[in-house]
Amino acid sequence: MAGSDPLHGNAKPYLFLVAPWLVRADRTGEKLHVSGTMSRFPAIFLILILSLSSSAQVKPGDKENKADPSWPSHYSKGRKTFDGTGKYYMGREISYVMGHQAIRWLERSNREEEEAPSKAIAALNLKPTDVIADIGAGSGYYTFRLAPLVPKGKVVAVDIQPEMIDFLERKEKQLGLTNVEAHLGEVDDTKLKPGSINAALMVDAYHEFSHPREMMESLFKALKPGGRIILLEYRAEDPTVPIKPLHKMSVAQSRKEMEAVGLKWKSTDSKLLPWQHFMIFEKPAGAKGKKRESLEK
Repeated sequence: MAGSDPLHGNAKPYLFLVAPWLVRADRTGEKLHVSGTMSRFPAIFLILILSLSSSAQVKPGDKENKADPSWPSHYSKGRKTFDGTGKYYMGREISYVMGHQAIRWLERSNREEEEAPSKAIAALNLKPTDVIADIGAGSGYYTFRLAPLVPKGKVVAVDIQPEMIDFLERKEKQLGLTNVEAHLGEVDDTKLKPGSINAALMVDAYHEFSHPREMMESLFKALKPGGRIILLEYRAEDPTVPIKPLHKMSVAQSRKEMEAVGLKWKSTDSKLLPWQHFMIFEKPAGAKGKKRESLEK
């Protein structure tokens, strides 16, 4: 359903603009309707407007970026671009969150063809006893595919939207699973117990965190020593990946942000999946996390 895809931005994504509406990944994931005379303009006009707005980026050293006294010092306020919040972290503008209304897109029938999630799951190398957290679980696309791999462990499906939690709990009952736990977190805290998980998986979710530093500090604490963070993000370095710019991340940016909270980079596979980086980070044995003071410098 290319026409209802809230993330596509370049290449084939603009095919859906031939219709008199477009879809934007905003706080709710709702369709943004184009009405009146605007809907009668040639599609090329809309393509030009959106391509210009979605590609606008504020560079890390841009003078427009400034501190907001209501935010911790590691965040800054800058020019708000298309699909962006105007909130910047380590030189990256944070994107809007895809809402629960996008469940149909998350469960689309051609997701295997586009993203090869079965390959990603196989590459996790989970043990039957592992406890893995699916962060930003959404509809549970990955959650319910992970559950059979950890029969003596469990999958903690974490999301900040109550609607997603309700959906996950209903689906868990429908499938008759006993090793899936739907878990409501907050925008700045996963609410997971310290040392409670062996691994955490984030699939195209991290770039939408409104409080990435706090969320990763929370996850760092939740990991057992030697625990892993598996990060899947659309490849920002690859212009052929048909996803809007703010919904992509580069390896360099990902490493910078993960290492800022004390995680150690282990590996990156950018060829395993059609569109995404497959990155693994680890919590060093005996690590307690970096002190706040050192992070603020």
